[in-house]
Amino acid sequence: MLISKTIQMRLITEDDAEFITELRSDGKYNTYLSKSDTSVEAQKEWIRAYKLKEVNKEQFYFIIERLDGTKCGTVRIYDIKEDSFCWGSWILNHNKTRYAAIESALLVYQFGFEFLGFAKSHFDVMKGNEKVVNFHEKFGAVVIDEDKDNLYFNISKDAVEKCKEKFGGII
Repeated sequence: MLISKTIQMRLITEDDAEFITELRSDGKYNTYLSKSDTSVEAQKEWIRAYKLKEVNKEQFYFIIERLDGTKCGTVRIYDIKEDSFCWGSWILNHNKTRYAAIESALLVYQFGFEFLGFAKSHFDVMKGNEKVVNFHEKFGAVVIDEDKDNLYFNISKDAVEKCKEKFGGII
């Protein structure tokens, strides 16, 4: 369990399949997500297969909750390389707290930098998703490449540490 001021993150279980399916199939939240099967049973199958990757420390999929246990989002760490980890599948719904985006990003970095021991992270954001691009740039992420659909970012542990100082009063 990763805990911040107003949210916590825990690893998913099969019991989360319905929530994940509803979240990923909601038109308010899925514009910039890769498409997935919208059946709860397919999601349960995916979670069962994912759990093997979790055991092997290849991937980590979290449910984001308010401290009262209300589910409000998901985030995933995957594409773990020798010197970096990727994160995505980041969705926050209407139940999120005011600073859930900042807090969940910092918890992802805490997990990747402190628990997994990496010094940097890589990730991509679909072009057109300006709100998320701006969020990451404010954190100190740098665009390192792009293609017709995506911007590719890197962010260092040092950049995140500086950002934590900036948000210290909020979180």
